Order: sequence, then C-alpha cells, then structure tokens
Amino acid sequence: MLNGFTGADKAYIACRYTDLRRGIDGLASIVQQQFQLDPFTNTLFLFCGRRKDRIKGLYWKKDGFILLYKRLEEGVYQWPRSENDVRSLTPQQYRWLMKGLKIEQPKAYREVMGLSRVV
Repeated sequence: MLNGFTGADKAYIACRYTDLRRGIDGLASIVQQQFQLDPFTNTLFLFCGRRKDRIKGLYWKKDGFILLYKRLEEGVYQWPRSENDVRSLTPQQYRWLMKGLKIEQPKAYREVMGLSRVV
C-alpha cells in the first residue's frame, strides 16, 4: 500500500528518529507541534524508527486518519537523518525511498524550470 500510494498532494518525511509505538494521536501531535504543519490536509507524513526497517505513514482521509505500517523482511530504508525535523518529498524522491534508494540521487537528471529562450 505504501509503495504505490498516490492519494496525497504532498509528502513529508520526519528526518529524526520516531518512536513507532506512537499511534495516530501521537504522530498527529508531532506533525502539529514539532513540524508546525496541519495533519488534516491531503498530505502523507512518513516516520521511521531507529532500526530503519519499518515505517509508519499518517494520512487524513476526509472522515478520519489512516495509519499505514510497513516492515521490511530484509534490508533497511535509506532514511535521511539530519538536523531538520521534517522535509518535503517530491513524487520521485518518494518512489526512490520506497525502492530502498536514497532520496538524493546525485546522478539523476534534475528538472529544468524557467527557461526563457533556446539558443
């Protein structure tokens, strides 16, 4: 379900370790209090524990929250750990993460925006 999740307009990743014993209310409070974001929007919030072999996703679906959980049987997620609490993901970065890749791919082509003329 998480690998092909397409319902959200945006996706955010919690870069710090998260205690995955937290449920819906605990994760929603992290989104509101630590990230200063609104969990009641069409946004997927992703959380990862210390072992990096399992993740939780929190998503608001018009009448209630959906809590998604995935545990890998082999390997770990290439979860970014940084001083930033939360980070926005592009759809491509989300796909990379779900495939076990780092969200920053230095050899990937960058999207070109704002060209004014062709020479």
